Amino acid sequence: MSFIKRVLSTVTGIFVFLIICFFGILLLGVLFSSESDDLVKVRSNSVLELKLDFPINDYAGKTKFVEYPFLNEDKKNGLFNIIDAINYAETDDKIKGISIDNNFINAGISQTKALRGALDKFKASGKFVVAYGDIYSQKDYYLSSVADTIYLNPVGMMEFKGLYTERLYFKDFQEKSGFKMEVVRLGKYKSAVEPFLASEMSDNNREQISVYLNSLWNEMKLDISKSRSIPVDRLNRIADSLLARNPNLAKSSNLIDKIAYHDEYLNGMKYALGIDSEKDLNLIEVADYSEYASNKLKANYNKNKIAVIFAEGDIMYADGEKGIVGHGAINRSLQKARKDDKIKAIVLRVNSPGGSALASELIWREIELTKKVKPVIVSMGDLAASGGYYIASNAHKIIAEPTTITGSIGVFGMLPNGKNLADNMGINAEQVVTNKNAVTYSFFEPLNTEQRRFIKEGILDIYDLFSKRVAEGRNLTREQVETIAQGRVWTGADAVKNGLVDELGGLDLALQYAAEAADIQEYKIKEFPVFEKNLDKMLEDLGLAKAKKTILAEELGEENYKLLKEVKRLSQKKGAQLSFPFSTEIK
Repeated sequence: MSFIKRVLSTVTGIFVFLIICFFGILLLGVLFSSESDDLVKVRSNSVLELKLDFPINDYAGKTKFVEYPFLNEDKKNGLFNIIDAINYAETDDKIKGISIDNNFINAGISQTKALRGALDKFKASGKFVVAYGDIYSQKDYYLSSVADTIYLNPVGMMEFKGLYTERLYFKDFQEKSGFKMEVVRLGKYKSAVEPFLASEMSDNNREQISVYLNSLWNEMKLDISKSRSIPVDRLNRIADSLLARNPNLAKSSNLIDKIAYHDEYLNGMKYALGIDSEKDLNLIEVADYSEYASNKLKANYNKNKIAVIFAEGDIMYADGEKGIVGHGAINRSLQKARKDDKIKAIVLRVNSPGGSALASELIWREIELTKKVKPVIVSMGDLAASGGYYIASNAHKIIAEPTTITGSIGVFGMLPNGKNLADNMGINAEQVVTNKNAVTYSFFEPLNTEQRRFIKEGILDIYDLFSKRVAEGRNLTREQVETIAQGRVWTGADAVKNGLVDELGGLDLALQYAAEAADIQEYKIKEFPVFEKNLDKMLEDLGLAKAKKTILAEELGEENYKLLKEVKRLSQKKGAQLSFPFSTEIK
């Protein structure tokens, strides 16, 4: 009897605990939802502080909590929210200038260029832009070079040396470990799988990387040259000889204006604003001001709308979530935009290295159906390569940044094989079959000639379809496509020349063309997609549970965790892949 009482008391305790948790979550939801619309109060003589040390995504994301709708999220710290905030600050009489302070920017080159363009426009209004750094990375300096005055700490550092990228090759490791990847690819430039096939970089791969790195670097130099009035040849000499590696060299090279401590930087802004040096400077963080500006911009009640659908991340045969382009979420967004009479045109913002061939084709088909009803314009971000280009090729018009990496029209298939590893460990796999080709693939057996032939046949079919989609979408012959395909990547500047892209520009230009195509002048933007979260993710976001990835990152360290994520990313890819080597990091 006492045992039953203990069981009942335990069950009752658990039930009460769950009830308390439930009402606690409800209370948190009420508290969050009761916040005022204006998260920040903007006072006169304010300065917008551009701190961008958080990951910058094109789309901050809208998240729907199925069980608890009061916890729905609609963040406003994405790239275009920040650009909207800078644009709004241009007309806000209370904002007198912008401070770019110790950024350590976490964004791509095209994203940085877009931010730089917004700052240049802000500066043209007559308001000031100043920048300070204890350390300037190359990308930090690229953004800050737009400023009227650039400060560097007296004991600070500057990186200005040109771009490079590094790739790891695993062929010898595979032979030594017994674990290898079975690879079938089409396209001599399709370098995503090259590290598993060779122990050093091929001439074709080195050629394409060199071309796009130099194209990116030339674009950065042109912008810096214009802002700092330094000839491009001089910038190359500065980079070659590292003539900006310390504050004095940076100043004598005219890359910065002042060597000063941070308090002197703040006092300089106070002086410009006519504020006493003993008083505090009213600095407003851009993340807060983005929320503020967003609420102000909501006042636009125009009945005409343009849908902006963000395809950001790896393309996967999945529903999709933040950082993953799932055909489910993207196609639902296209369908909603197509059927909504108030939405007059659609801009698809692509920032993706590609991924699943099947998912890319499914998205292509939905775009095909949509563009018969409404104009579809593509705006490309940092990456719109392989599967990213596949879905973009079907639009009425394609706009890319000069620094966008695009193309990579090629296909590969890759399967892990552990035959030698298993042999070394004394493991033997035996199969029993009913038909000759019943075993399509086994981790413990190498691909035989017939299996490889079937896989290559499928890869050829996908490559043929990919080339056909590009030819039809871009009004090119198959022969013309072949000369720019073979898995080769191009910058946006080069893609305009070879017909893969129509024009250079940002999201603003894509919206302009969308409005013209729809024959509207005034409109409101509606963003897609909306993602759903499960209970585990909700608890993680509330801090009630530590995410598995957080624990792993803490235990392994960030660099080791990145390698683990890369292995997991490759293992999740199913079917043939249209993918750019996303792990390639430009430094």
